[in-house]
Amino acid sequence: MPDKASYRTWCPSQPDLPVYVQPWYLDACCEGGEWDVALVREADRIVASLPYFWKQKGPFRYVTMPPFAKTMGPYLVPEYRGVLKKEHALLPELLAQLPKLAAFKQNFHPALTNWLPLYWQGYQQTTYYTYRIEGLQHLERVQADFNRNIRRNLQKARQQVTVRHDLSAEQFYQLNRMSFERQGLSVPYSWEQFRRHDAALAEHQARQFFFAVDDQGRIHSAAYLIWDQQAAYYHLSGDDPALRESGAGLLLIWEAIRYASEQLGLSCFDFEGSMLPAVERIRVQFGAKQTPYFYVWKYHSRWFKLLEQLKR
Repeated sequence: MPDKASYRTWCPSQPDLPVYVQPWYLDACCEGGEWDVALVREADRIVASLPYFWKQKGPFRYVTMPPFAKTMGPYLVPEYRGVLKKEHALLPELLAQLPKLAAFKQNFHPALTNWLPLYWQGYQQTTYYTYRIEGLQHLERVQADFNRNIRRNLQKARQQVTVRHDLSAEQFYQLNRMSFERQGLSVPYSWEQFRRHDAALAEHQARQFFFAVDDQGRIHSAAYLIWDQQAAYYHLSGDDPALRESGAGLLLIWEAIRYASEQLGLSCFDFEGSMLPAVERIRVQFGAKQTPYFYVWKYHSRWFKLLEQLKR
């Protein structure tokens, strides 16, 4: 069986496989290129995988991150994680199966803490951070870690808006687009890309909308929560620039945390990271803990590297 077909068959047996590397998720998100996967087997059993998304730019084929995927990287079966002998053997085997590339660039999932075998092969890495709240089964303790500013803003928002889940994907996308436009940025994905992404998550019952609406029917803020069997992810959000002072965005974060705990029974809430000072400050005010993950890259073609440097 080809590796991609084998991967589709194998994934349901891995309960802690992140949502970003599920085959159905990659099918929906990998526009502008193709996804494939490297696998390592032992005695006809898959023990390691490396899904990747590749694109073509002229004569250059390169691996990068697809839209809507925060992390990818190697996945090892649980019993081999932290076993250096196994990690040092399996990671090079996965890399050896990659096609000829001009460059490789991926964000690795926080569960992978050993990138040394890639360093030995000339790869480089930068440490990024996400922010996580653990122990959601104890919501009182989670709330106790909120700082005074968050508590005050939550109370303010509750007096102005109610939280709803029954508005449309189109309405979410409009709020999400407003947030980019407020910063002078273009939305990095089209409505059609978002629609396809949302349809896949809805089909697999892995997403929920949150809208903060006032008594005049105005949508102040919107949030988009996705999840797998290990964590819920604060995936996307948006605000009406004219209504941001209500604090509705903060209220939706709290409602998403509650939903992850009370409706999904999960113990981890992941903010999906940010390296921006203002965003980091809010995450910490919610009591989230800094969690490192690796951005790993290697240029195999100096001409492709030069092309990207010139473009920047």
